[in-house]
Amino acid sequence: MEKTSKIWMDGGFVDWDDAKVHVLAHGLNYGTGVFEGIRVYETSDGLAIFRLKEHVKRLLDGCKVMCFDLPYTAEEVTEAIKETVRINKKVDYVKPCVFLCGEAVGLNPINVPVKFTITAIYLGSYLGKEAQEKGATLITSSWFRPWNLASPAGAKVNGIYVTSCLAKREAVTRGANEAVMLNAQGNVAECSGENIFIYKRGKLYTPKTADSILEGITRNSIMEIASDLGYDVIETEISRIDMYTADEVFMTGTAAEITNATKIDDRIIGDGKPGKVGRELADKYADVVRGKDPRYEKWLDRL
Repeated sequence: MEKTSKIWMDGGFVDWDDAKVHVLAHGLNYGTGVFEGIRVYETSDGLAIFRLKEHVKRLLDGCKVMCFDLPYTAEEVTEAIKETVRINKKVDYVKPCVFLCGEAVGLNPINVPVKFTITAIYLGSYLGKEAQEKGATLITSSWFRPWNLASPAGAKVNGIYVTSCLAKREAVTRGANEAVMLNAQGNVAECSGENIFIYKRGKLYTPKTADSILEGITRNSIMEIASDLGYDVIETEISRIDMYTADEVFMTGTAAEITNATKIDDRIIGDGKPGKVGRELADKYADVVRGKDPRYEKWLDRL
């Protein structure tokens, strides 16, 4: 990650090093916050933010889930994100975050003030170029994906990502790129920061939103693109055996984009190389986000 010069905080810009909160901020101590990750791409007509409207909608939905009273409209949030991209140089990733910033000790978040920040950075390849080009290695984590009975699993809530961090750490310490997390039923939910797809018997499968996954915006994009390319896309339960015996497995996420998995729990997936379908979808997605396919221009907010 490369830091930039300015961070948007509650309606104005501050220098990177001055973007601070108190050590007793409720969001820091209890994870009471929601956030988004949004990609920015170079196109032939300048920078474009991918699916900004959908990301803003999900951020505001997360605020509703957490009962945050955010004093900004969707239009104001959208413009603030654009301003943050414009004012900084070399930006490819934006992270808006809404969290309880009041100095409060205790689990009661009522009447604790809300802070809204927007940070723009250069992230680069989240899982690394080698994983993107040759395929990633995954493990099944011993940590389960938080499920709907115990957490707001369908929202990007800061505190939920503690489990994702533990799963990711487990993967890295075991020499893998990423971790698959199971849900309460023992089925595949998602990875620590990505949704997952398998290709088997000529069809694409991905877990349902009710399976305690985050309804990823990249996931949604790939489902639509794949359908447009003629693939059957089915939302259903996926077992570990389904995953191990799939012809192809790939992950989707704003940071990771489209990354094929070629090895899971010491088992080779397919022929051990990125599969034809995953490569086709990754190539098409790369064209879409860079404005090379006019059919998906609706997904681009150009600056």
